Amino acid sequence: MPTLRLEEIQHYRTEGYVIPGYRLPGTRLAMLQDALDTLLRDNPDTRPEHLISVHVDGPNCEGVTGSKIFLDLACDPDILDLVEAAIGPDIVLWGCHMFCKPAGDGMEVPWHQDGHYWPIRPLATCTVWIALESSDPGNGCLRVIPGSHRGERLFQHRDQAGAALSQRLAPDAFDEDKAVDLTLDPGQMSLHDVYLIHGSRPNRSDRRRAGLAIRYMPASSLFDRTWSSPDQSGLTVDFRSRPLWLLRGENRAGTDGLIA
Repeated sequence: MPTLRLEEIQHYRTEGYVIPGYRLPGTRLAMLQDALDTLLRDNPDTRPEHLISVHVDGPNCEGVTGSKIFLDLACDPDILDLVEAAIGPDIVLWGCHMFCKPAGDGMEVPWHQDGHYWPIRPLATCTVWIALESSDPGNGCLRVIPGSHRGERLFQHRDQAGAALSQRLAPDAFDEDKAVDLTLDPGQMSLHDVYLIHGSRPNRSDRRRAGLAIRYMPASSLFDRTWSSPDQSGLTVDFRSRPLWLLRGENRAGTDGLIA
């Protein structure tokens, strides 16, 4: 049964990320790759880096036509076993973002911390980033600053134009020389913490790079629907009507209407 080994859990705790040994079966991966092509065809007017809430089947409140195939993946028990090892047994699914960088003009994702953008209090989430295609330094793979989550501190962000996100972490908040490239084969995945500093370079190669970021939070945290995201990059974010799923355990936050 897939789960994080003790050494993988320790790596996640100390470094803020981990690449588990588990990967998607080939048949599941092929189905998701087909679903990605359909997603792009169904959303011709949306930048491929801005495909959010793709797990909501059909047109959603955030301007994207998604597919239940991605929801089924987010609910997969094998993936939930990995997430449970990271954040505990009470798991809420609250987001699913396809980061697809086209060949040649794939946008940069500036250095940032997820918690700067998210309405979760207290901040405590795990993102599972699944490579649907090869992701490497040549085509703009995910890059992380190991250990930057320690202390659970959010750093200052500044405005950034022409990128997949509209704000960039202040350069004096971290040492970019410590960055690690997360090279993933199709079907591999990484998990990272909400405070981890991460980003990715633009894709100037002749190869597309696509990865699905699935967002989970412990059911002891609140999802604040009154909070507005600071992102102005072209994303249509609507936390007021974003659906939530309690996938495991209990709603320990005790707030009526928290879970859809």
